[in-house]
Amino acid sequence: MRSNENKALSDNERLLGALLRIPYQALTVRIQQGLVEQGHPEFHASHLRVLQHIEPTGSRLSDLTEDAQMTKQAINYLIEYLEEQGYVLRVADKSDGRAKIIHLTDLGRLCEQQAREIIKQTEAEWATHLGQSRMELLRETLRDLAALIETAS
Repeated sequence: MRSNENKALSDNERLLGALLRIPYQALTVRIQQGLVEQGHPEFHASHLRVLQHIEPTGSRLSDLTEDAQMTKQAINYLIEYLEEQGYVLRVADKSDGRAKIIHLTDLGRLCEQQAREIIKQTEAEWATHLGQSRMELLRETLRDLAALIETAS
C-alpha cells in the first residue's frame, strides 16, 4: 500500500471512500498474512471476497457472484481453487439439480475462525490507539451507515 497516495490532500479533503479503503486494505493484508502464518500458505486476499459470503448453510454460486460483486467466471475460478485446497465443497442443490451449493469444509471453517480472531486482535490494537470510546463511536457510525445503505437497496 502506498503511504503517500493521498499526501497532497489534507485529512479534511480526503473523500470517504479513501478513508474507508485504507483501513479495509490494512485489515485484509493482516488477515492474509495471519492466515499464511497459521498454516494456510496458499491463501490469498482474493479468497476472502468469496469465503466471507458463504452462508453457514451453504450458498449458491449466483448468490456469491452477487454478494462478492464478481463475475461468474471469477467466482468459479476462486471456488475451484478453494475446493482443490480443501476449503470449500460443492454439493448438488436438492431443490434444483442443475445448481450447486458451496459449503465451507472443516478447514474452511477453521480458516474463517482464525480470520475472525485476527480481525478481533486488529480491532483491539486500533482501539488502543484511538481509545475505546472513539472505536465504539466508529463502530456505531459504520453500523448506522450500513443499515441505511441496506435499507435503501
